[in-house]
Amino acid sequence: MTVSAVSPWRLCVAPMMDWTDRHCRYFHRLLAPDARLYTEMVVAQAAIHGDRERLLGFDRAEHPIALQLGGSDPRLLAQAARFGIDFGYDEINLNCGCPSDRVQSGRFGACLMLEPALVGDCVAAMRAVVPASVPVTVKCRLGVDEHDDEAFFRNFIDSVAAAGCSVFIVHARKAWLHGLSPKQNREIPPLDHQRVLRLKCDRPELTIVLNGGIREPADAGAALTTLDGVMLGRAAYHEPYLLTEWQRALFARPVLRPTRANVLAGMRPYIGAHLARGGELRHIGRHLLGLYQGEPGARSFRRTLSQAPPGAGLDTLERALACVEREAALPCKLEHE
Repeated sequence: MTVSAVSPWRLCVAPMMDWTDRHCRYFHRLLAPDARLYTEMVVAQAAIHGDRERLLGFDRAEHPIALQLGGSDPRLLAQAARFGIDFGYDEINLNCGCPSDRVQSGRFGACLMLEPALVGDCVAAMRAVVPASVPVTVKCRLGVDEHDDEAFFRNFIDSVAAAGCSVFIVHARKAWLHGLSPKQNREIPPLDHQRVLRLKCDRPELTIVLNGGIREPADAGAALTTLDGVMLGRAAYHEPYLLTEWQRALFARPVLRPTRANVLAGMRPYIGAHLARGGELRHIGRHLLGLYQGEPGARSFRRTLSQAPPGAGLDTLERALACVEREAALPCKLEHE
């Protein structure tokens, strides 16, 4: 496998509300240099009228990075996409998969799958203002409520593809818009990877990325014999060190797997700069909590970081690391998480 043959979407980390902010993404980049990272969903109106530096700003180290937008007004989405291009994003992604009540009330997310023509108008409007070198993509599900058969799914894909979208990230579950919480929508509707595989086989010209239920690099490797990419979500967040394993398994270029201590060392300058700008350690520390998951001292590491008081500095990070090193040195130490 040559580098040129590798899909840009081979390994992606999903957009996750309240999780994948700029600090999380910088951390994930240290763990997986070749992964494609996604922002939290940014509502189009917020990108237009809000604090754009806070909402859209990111560190250059985060490339390749995609901006996920939420909305259903083609004009507003086009304007927000243009701002995303000005900030330097490598991809503009439209959210057609989130099932939360809050998102539905704004007429975007998974409910948009019921309006493929409107999604097509949104994609076409964004495509008209985004340079050809920057893909406009869609993240969706297999269906919505009782609209979950093959014909419904294919009609949605074909309608949106005709409007100028050639990259689809498919969460291989349908969404129940009424009666299930967002958490339940990630777990209760059954997975159907085969439908995503069939889509790629029938529409080989499209780039298809599988999201949902991928647990091991071997599973991803099997999916990648047919598909163009896989997307990880909660596993990448709660056990972030797994990303180093995925990086080694899915990419040919030689990258030494960093130790957890190496990763923390890489975070120190970033954290120091954040603190110097008046930020709090907790803004970044919350994303680091799972770094030592399953290792001796993991509980003490999490507790030290999560209980950091306002104004805490890098010394708190050093104490958290010292807890790990101390407990790892104890003979026959077993920690039950």
